[in-house]
Amino acid sequence: MHDTKPLLAHSDFPAIFRKPLEILQINLGYLCNLSCVHCHVNAGPKRTESMSRETIAHVLALADAANIHTLDLTGGAPEMHPDFRYLVRTARDRGIDVIDRCNLTILEAPGYEGLGEFLAAQQVEIVASLPCYLEENVDKQRGKGVFKDSLSALQRLNRLGYGQPNSGLKLNLVYNPQGAVLPPDQHNLEQAYKQHLEQHYGIVFNRLFAVANMPIQRFGSTLVSQGCFDTYLNLLKDSFRAENLDNLMCLDTLSIDWQGYVYDCDFNQMLALPLRAVAKPQVHVGDLNLDLLNNAPVATAAHCYGCTAGQGSSCGGALDATRVDC
Repeated sequence: MHDTKPLLAHSDFPAIFRKPLEILQINLGYLCNLSCVHCHVNAGPKRTESMSRETIAHVLALADAANIHTLDLTGGAPEMHPDFRYLVRTARDRGIDVIDRCNLTILEAPGYEGLGEFLAAQQVEIVASLPCYLEENVDKQRGKGVFKDSLSALQRLNRLGYGQPNSGLKLNLVYNPQGAVLPPDQHNLEQAYKQHLEQHYGIVFNRLFAVANMPIQRFGSTLVSQGCFDTYLNLLKDSFRAENLDNLMCLDTLSIDWQGYVYDCDFNQMLALPLRAVAKPQVHVGDLNLDLLNNAPVATAAHCYGCTAGQGSSCGGALDATRVDC
């Protein structure tokens, strides 16, 4: 796999600075039942990295110390971590909201029976990847049969109350482009998703997040192999919108990897870009001095243009919901 970090290191991306910390995004490990083309963490069934119970304890201690309101759990497939349910229960007992970044198919996998019921009982918000509402496109990006399993999982979640009016159970979907292009207008795409999924499959959901593909890890390597890495990076730069800078996820979020090391964002984690607030290559969550984060600079490189291009995007979808960049 091609290392894209050297291709991103030299950048004129504007300086940005931290706001008060509100969210911890936790990567529980890289084990996943899928191996998606667009995956920026290179997750898959053969990965063995997994966060220890000791590190989970440090994460919870940081959440208490910083009065965190949300834990955003990701992977891999975070549900495959042996302590996933323990972490969710413990966070919810503290009154902390939990987001599960779910690939949907895990809900249909053997050994995960009752997972949907658990998530509903704990009132976990589900952010689920469904890169298209057409079977051919989803299976091309994520593997044969993924679309059908995803539909079954969505129907299961709907029966539990997810996505239903006034249920309090949030079900949001995530769209990724098929290749080296920007996502279309999020609002219009959401309406198309809702109309198609409800008419054809009786599926409902709350919101759609349109997310740009990052030129790192598996997707970045594919761009290099196809000879279009520079073209895609130039597209991101040419589509830069300064008005997106103030809404970036990295301003109020910390990303913690499976070993407990802290980064400004999930993408920086995958590129091993150290936290700018601390003057050393790595800092562990158990050793983090929260005072150092106050108005600290965020580590940036050329991939950051992926979050500010067009409508802008992050793990929470478009930053400028009114702009159309098809």
